[in-house]
Amino acid sequence: MTTPTPLSFDARPLTEPVDPKDVTAFAREMRARKGGGVSAGTVIAIIVISLMLVIAVPMVALGIIAGIRSGAPVVGLPFLLILVVIVIVGVVLFFGYRRSRVTRYRLNRFASANGMTYEDRVDDPSLPGMIFSIGRSRHAKQLVRGHSPRFVEFGNYQYTVKSGKNSTTYRWGYVAVKLDVPLPNIVLDALGNNGFGSNLPASFRRDQRLSLEGDFDKYFTLYCPEGYEQDALYLFTPDIMARFVDNAAELDVEIVDDWLFLYTKREASTLDPSTWAWLFGAVGALITKLDQWARWRDDRLAAASPARSFTDAAPGSHALPFAPPAGMLQPPPGVAKQGRRLKRGGSWITVAIVVVFAVGWMVLQAIR
Repeated sequence: MTTPTPLSFDARPLTEPVDPKDVTAFAREMRARKGGGVSAGTVIAIIVISLMLVIAVPMVALGIIAGIRSGAPVVGLPFLLILVVIVIVGVVLFFGYRRSRVTRYRLNRFASANGMTYEDRVDDPSLPGMIFSIGRSRHAKQLVRGHSPRFVEFGNYQYTVKSGKNSTTYRWGYVAVKLDVPLPNIVLDALGNNGFGSNLPASFRRDQRLSLEGDFDKYFTLYCPEGYEQDALYLFTPDIMARFVDNAAELDVEIVDDWLFLYTKREASTLDPSTWAWLFGAVGALITKLDQWARWRDDRLAAASPARSFTDAAPGSHALPFAPPAGMLQPPPGVAKQGRRLKRGGSWITVAIVVVFAVGWMVLQAIR
């Protein structure tokens, strides 16, 4: 197998010193892009700090002074401790805010230095991947986008899931790669990043699992829609499987519509040069092989849709992975309904819990 040449990139903007004036000017520019509005998080932080300064600090100061005047300094000790806590919280908030501004500035410079663009935040992004339709308060941030040779987006994403009175926020790093044509919904669950079961936010029916040749099954569990097994074998040729194993074995993969997604539980858009080297290497290794996926067509659409014959096709076009008989219709780009989405299944952990409760209930009924 030929090892792909790693993508070169300029990582200096991620680590070199920055001028605070430039950071302030960039923050001002970001606010202007959003129409001059202030984010809800910033408003909340301003309110909290204002209340601390206007109410809490004077009350604590008065408590300390009262303790000293009464001749019992110990009385003012709790107030002094509260003041120390307030100061620590204020310092943490200040440096956190400052670090966030510097991070965004560095990522913007990194994107510019490497011929890409930067977007600070997108609420409820309209992407078809499995992580983008779950929960509420969905947003992607620190988006670094490349536009050549095809569109690629590196971002950090989070959403909140509410269960009863409790809420849990989930965070993902992702890479979104635009494909040439829609493809069947295929998921590669990387075994190397799983813990107690799959770390994916969705589960799929076991009858959609497909075993591939070689050692591929040691690194990924592949799911494809029922009836699309041969299509998956066409898309995942031995050389493409080798690229995924060598470069993306720690990344979960989803193909859906005309997108390829790589998912990770760590930040994808970061100030860590080694993470960028890893992700750039994975994307660079894969996109050199994606052109052959553009030739895939779903022959299930041939009978249902108007289509041109191969005799009318442009010279040199190869719309199907085989030589068709003369006059055979070429299916249009697209995927039949049954192949557009995988069928979801219950988690085996959830099933086990249900079975345990059911057995326990039956035992209790038998005892009674």
